[in-house]
Amino acid sequence: MENETKPTAQQNQNVTRAVGVVSIAVMVSRILGLARETAIGYYFPSKTSADPFYLAFRIPNFLRDMFGEGILSKAFITTFLATEAEDGEEAAWNLTSRIFNLTFLVLIGIIVLGIIFAPIIVDVLARDNFDKNLDTIEHFGFDNKIELAIYLTQLMFPYLLFVSFAATAMGLLNSKGKFGIPACASAFFNVSSLAIGISGYYLCPLIEIHPITGMAIGVIVGGIAQFLIQVPSMYRVGFRYRPLLSLQDPRVLQVAHLIGPAVLGVAAVQVNLLTNTFFITSDSGWLTWISRAYRVMHLPIGIFGVAISTVALPQLARLVTAGETENFRNALSYALRLMLALTIPAGIGLMVLSEPICRLLYEWGVTVEEDTIGTAGLLFVYAFGLCGFSTLKIVTDGFYAYRDIRAPVIVSICAVALNICLNYLFIYRGLFLDPRAVVLSTVLTVTLNCAILLLLLHRKVGRLGLRSLIPLTLKILTASVVMGFICWLTNGVIEEDWLGTVGIIPRIIGVFVPIGLSLLILAAMYKILKVSEFDDILNIFKQRFF
Repeated sequence: MENETKPTAQQNQNVTRAVGVVSIAVMVSRILGLARETAIGYYFPSKTSADPFYLAFRIPNFLRDMFGEGILSKAFITTFLATEAEDGEEAAWNLTSRIFNLTFLVLIGIIVLGIIFAPIIVDVLARDNFDKNLDTIEHFGFDNKIELAIYLTQLMFPYLLFVSFAATAMGLLNSKGKFGIPACASAFFNVSSLAIGISGYYLCPLIEIHPITGMAIGVIVGGIAQFLIQVPSMYRVGFRYRPLLSLQDPRVLQVAHLIGPAVLGVAAVQVNLLTNTFFITSDSGWLTWISRAYRVMHLPIGIFGVAISTVALPQLARLVTAGETENFRNALSYALRLMLALTIPAGIGLMVLSEPICRLLYEWGVTVEEDTIGTAGLLFVYAFGLCGFSTLKIVTDGFYAYRDIRAPVIVSICAVALNICLNYLFIYRGLFLDPRAVVLSTVLTVTLNCAILLLLLHRKVGRLGLRSLIPLTLKILTASVVMGFICWLTNGVIEEDWLGTVGIIPRIIGVFVPIGLSLLILAAMYKILKVSEFDDILNIFKQRFF
């Protein structure tokens, strides 16, 4: 028993330390992503230029989430580790080259088809709601929003190739225990797209090109940067590119087997987001609001959900390969406890500060108060699903570590079907004609998806300590509610009785002072209630910064 405890404690410490590294890198990247969104909101009105951009970007971004950063990376990590353990490192490097080459050929075909059929795809998603004529001063050869959306979609499709290369590189480096550079890579995407996007706003009109073209070009350049920044690290861990290609290689077929039926299984969230687009495209700015709200929620998802998932999957896959079922259960249970301790208070914080955060980030330039209120309302609903969105990544990783995708596929297809039905009832049947209904349906289906998969995983591997999560969750909820009340009180005093909401300084104070005070309250409550996961987080923080 003693021998089991020591490795488990060491594993937990290693996971927490690696999560700390990835969290910081992802946080920087997400903040830069929010800066990009702020720039779009500042320069481009939600009901004209911004809506077509978000619709156009959602299509290749959806494919990226499914085939690139989602399924491809997960399938590659588990297969790479199995190949390295069973066939040797040389075979693992050959597999990597084959996957790169096959990815290139497949995605070139998808990109060509995407560019050709972009008018049909955009027309289906936009329906009849994007026919609004653009103002003469801003049309630049495009009569309406749907023409602009088609143009931007065709321009941004090549982004899919480079970001999929970046995802494979990330999977390789994570398999080798290198997490920092891959986590930082998306920051280079955001910096490149932000810089080129702002430059394009001023330069494109000089050559009679629509100014939002700069944002589209920035997306492509950002994808290239996201891949290239990882190449030196790939070289350092031993990878050397070889022009190998084989559709008969059993390991390549294994990756394909994991990818093929798992398109909906792992990417339920992305499928839901794409189907949501069908229901919310209108001339009211709904698409822009929901995109901005999701971007804000992506900050804590990235800091906590993506960070823990990124670190956990390689470790879980190694434990499965080694046949260490008990350590697998302990590692997964610890990841779940860590996720709850981080995402529940983050979700409550987002609810309380939804409007101040959206006002600080977006209400500048051409963005008006109506946009802020609309985005904040959607963010409030999204916050209810933060824990479910983040935990789903960990639970899915548990199945992927076993190279078992049947359960995630079936459950997620059912979740997508339920999401479509709810959206149909809410929007088409007029039961709840509001963009919040679309977000609510997503939150409900993702949370249900996560809960069912967690129960199935519990049955698959045995005791996961789910009962012990109940008292822990109650402690976390108690601490989070107290934190949320103090946060709400502090923000109210600052905005209503002290500084107001006009100007950058009052808005910054109105967001960050409540956040800082809330973190202190949360830390005190976790100490009082003896939430042990907080001690692990605190120790890593002390080691890294003090």
